[in-house]
Amino acid sequence: MTSPSNYSSAPASKFLLICFPNYQSWQHWLALPFSFLFLLAMGANTTLLITIRLEASLHEPMYYLLSLLSLLDMVLCLTVIPKVLAIFWFDLRSISFSACFLQMFIMNSFLPMESCTFMVMAYDRYVAICHPLRYPSIISDQFVAKASAFIIARNALLLSPVPILSARLRYCGKNVIENCICANLSVSRLSCDNITVNRIYQSVAGWTLLGSDFILIFISYIFILRAVFKLKTEGAAVKALSTCGSHFILILFFSTILLVVVLTNVARKRVPMDILILLNILHHLIPPALNPIVYGFQTKELKQGFQKLLHRGF
Repeated sequence: MTSPSNYSSAPASKFLLICFPNYQSWQHWLALPFSFLFLLAMGANTTLLITIRLEASLHEPMYYLLSLLSLLDMVLCLTVIPKVLAIFWFDLRSISFSACFLQMFIMNSFLPMESCTFMVMAYDRYVAICHPLRYPSIISDQFVAKASAFIIARNALLLSPVPILSARLRYCGKNVIENCICANLSVSRLSCDNITVNRIYQSVAGWTLLGSDFILIFISYIFILRAVFKLKTEGAAVKALSTCGSHFILILFFSTILLVVVLTNVARKRVPMDILILLNILHHLIPPALNPIVYGFQTKELKQGFQKLLHRGF
């Protein structure tokens, strides 16, 4: 295998990605499970989208929001994982400047889009449980369209400066990225310029958006739990909680994965760089692979829709 020191001769118009700089032999062991998770993520989300599209009983706001979440998962996964697998399987490490900054833009924008989608889904469950009679008038198809436009516009506009700031930096020397993906800090560290503004903007914008989303999700679930505990009809509380159980599991899973990544990055000096890279890849693989499966097993209507889809196929 070519040594990292020889990569410096690559054209200046490209970056070179080195997965696991200290343990490059890992990639051969990880290629197979990563490929399986990638295929699982694409297959599960595609099946979910087709089921919702073909089953008329699933043409409701809750499932439209779930479709949006699946689309975001698929875009994130397709943006990152194919290049990672190309490195693992074929040692294709080079990536053009434009492709690198496009990948950076999608990663920085779509992650907060997912948290914002979870926030809208939490509001959907809040209205369904706390104001069931007003649900059809509040959570309509028009509401979903406006919410989707807001989710995309807010995060794309506010986080587009991150790759723009990185692209405007001068890369006059080393072009080897010690990562499998074009993460903002991994790339900007190669610059000859001061990256303080870049670092501050990403931290402030990213955590402001993610933090506000999770605060609103938390508030929504406080009101949901208060409403549920006031229900006196036998079995009503269990039924009410089951309607948002899948959503809560996805939020918990998403926030746990994100928290692990954040904590390991904060403890960068104590955690090996290779572990940080592995966690970042898994963060783009595991949620897309498991989200549709969790919803599929937890939601009766989706199970029935999937069974009808299988019957149509055979």
